[in-house]
Amino acid sequence: MMKASDLLVRCLETEGVEYVFGLPGEELEALLFSLRDSDIQFIPVRHEQGAAFMADVHGRLTGEAGVCLSTLGPGATNLLTGVADAHLDKSPLVAITGQGGLERLHQESHQALDIVHMFEPVVKWNTQITDAEIIPESVRKAFKLAEYEKPGATHIEFPEDVAAQELDAEPLPTRPRVRRAAPDERSLDHAVELLEDADTPLVLAGNGAVRTSTANRLRELVDHAGMPVVATYMGKGAVSDRLDNSLMTLGSGPQSEASTAISRADCVLAVGYDIAEHDPRSWNADLDKAIIHVDHEPAEVYRHYNADVEIIADISTVLRELRMHLDSASGPEWCQDLRERIVADVQRKPESDDPFSVKRTLPFLREVMADEDILLSDVGSHKMAIAQNFPTYEPNTCIISNGLASMGIAVPGGIAADLATDANVVVATGDGGFLMNAAEIETATRLDLGYTIVVFNDDDYGLISENQVAHTGEHFGTELTNPDFERFAESFGIDSYRPETWGEVETVLESVVPANDMSLVEITLGQ
Repeated sequence: MMKASDLLVRCLETEGVEYVFGLPGEELEALLFSLRDSDIQFIPVRHEQGAAFMADVHGRLTGEAGVCLSTLGPGATNLLTGVADAHLDKSPLVAITGQGGLERLHQESHQALDIVHMFEPVVKWNTQITDAEIIPESVRKAFKLAEYEKPGATHIEFPEDVAAQELDAEPLPTRPRVRRAAPDERSLDHAVELLEDADTPLVLAGNGAVRTSTANRLRELVDHAGMPVVATYMGKGAVSDRLDNSLMTLGSGPQSEASTAISRADCVLAVGYDIAEHDPRSWNADLDKAIIHVDHEPAEVYRHYNADVEIIADISTVLRELRMHLDSASGPEWCQDLRERIVADVQRKPESDDPFSVKRTLPFLREVMADEDILLSDVGSHKMAIAQNFPTYEPNTCIISNGLASMGIAVPGGIAADLATDANVVVATGDGGFLMNAAEIETATRLDLGYTIVVFNDDDYGLISENQVAHTGEHFGTELTNPDFERFAESFGIDSYRPETWGEVETVLESVVPANDMSLVEITLGQ
């Protein structure tokens, strides 16, 4: 016999869970002591949103569901944004929330909300554990669905009286992940015909090209066929930006040369692409392109993304088959002029008297980061600059949230990234996003982690200002004031820097990025 809370934790151990990120709560008492006596490390954080972002980034980097934990009521509502972010970014995550005893949920009760229905729109599946006997099946289902392509978030609610029940049960054993059948031959033949007949074919690499570990197959295909590649913000690194085939991401180049390339393309091979990553209206406005959709799920029905052929199967297998059957393509020569302008632009370092900008900081950052090091971007105007101008050489080494695109992910996400990898980690954030979850610096120092936080400070919600000015010529409601970030960082016991010249920027980044210590570098934009 064992307590239900012990059984749930044993189920988590069976699933291979290493970390649970969360906050304690009265209704979680039994579960917390069960975690204490397990092989799982419970990591108390400073805000439930931070816990969910940590689980989100863990899932995205490892492919295994990250786990976050909160109590009922405000704990669960705080968790919701990070869970939604994971869901829309296709990152496997399992959220567990506590709840009051079942006997009081039929009436108004302290902190009691219908959390299961609240989570319904932002998860693939969720349930309330009403009987301890269903714990093994519920946990196994939560992880299976969270990790199954396309991955996303699931949720389990665990009432405190159920947690205290005693029973004799065992976890369900895990099984190999479900594999999809081989691609349909007629669809493959149709795709090959479209590509071989095209004059200017192009690959659009989406999140699925990175998430499904198919980068090697994609690289083999584009090398064989000579096709150029444009990535979405979440597909960065699927093909190395060192390759002559790479046009980086949609919007890259001083005059958006990457967008020009896709506008010239007559056939687009979309690999692991969701229209939520980048609206196809921007690159198929005239509805004049043949589109081949390769993914684990059928394409969304959308006028500007009405695929000529859809190959719904394991992406890696489809790419291998296309390579075997594709004799030739036009090669990347038709867009080499665009490639050359993009490369020259992203590599250009600033002049000594140029004002500080995100774009011109990136060449210094790229130089001090190894190919396998991880850059994790928060959301804001700096995200756009990083997505378009930071060359990325390996899959999942430039992490950008572009589904929900929630501010505040960077600092807590850095914790998950540092725990999940031996690579150096840099998180880039604006002053707005930074202060949303800056308290998690304490979590990072408590865990003795070491990564670099780069804060681009403009005392403004800059991306909103830019959009307002573009539309109206002025902006309103966006200006901020900030603390002294150097002293703020030092109050957590971490090193901090505020370079005054481009030479100092280069020197500071060379020093802190390869180090194993926590540090904060403030770049004052426009200075």
